[in-house]
Amino acid sequence: MRLGDTAPDFTAETTEGEISFHDWKGDGWAVLFSHPADFTPVCTTELGRVAALKDEWAQRNAKVLAVSVDAIDDHNAWKKDIEEVGGSAVTYPIIADKDRKVAELYDMIHPNEGDTSSVRSVFLIDPKGKVRLSLTYPKSAGRNFDEILRALDALQVNDAGPFSTPADWKKGDRIIVAPTVSTDDAREKFKDVEEVKPYLRYAAAPTA
Repeated sequence: MRLGDTAPDFTAETTEGEISFHDWKGDGWAVLFSHPADFTPVCTTELGRVAALKDEWAQRNAKVLAVSVDAIDDHNAWKKDIEEVGGSAVTYPIIADKDRKVAELYDMIHPNEGDTSSVRSVFLIDPKGKVRLSLTYPKSAGRNFDEILRALDALQVNDAGPFSTPADWKKGDRIIVAPTVSTDDAREKFKDVEEVKPYLRYAAAPTA
């Protein structure tokens, strides 16, 4: 799976019923993330964190979808633990990927690990169905979902104009104007343009 590829479609059983991925995603963003197994410590904290960020995903027009190779009954039983530990209801679907169809489609199986459970993969998929970001963590390291939100913010502001974002950028920080736009044009089109180098021009981030 490479950046810019169309995210493969699939039909799967989930804790919210059967879904067809592209139809379920609709014209918004999707955060597709896998975890190794139900009733495991790191995964419990991760899925609880994703649940707690429900309003943050909604503000960004993003739906979240978890993948595990465990069965639907295990998912439904485990949700109680996630909600108890994380303090938030799990309102997003968790795929029961027992045949590893989705895990293999998105290359979520880590070779040479001695089992066939999925690693901690994350895919950000845009409204056009394109893969815009992918991350893979080992099973032992929990993900930073603040960073995933930050990356989603960066992609969305990049799409708002000829912009990119600097190192450690956060929502509301100044953006970088693309080199394809001259400084004079940038000053006509954007607010608070600062030329640090001819190829590095900062400007105020656009507001919705």
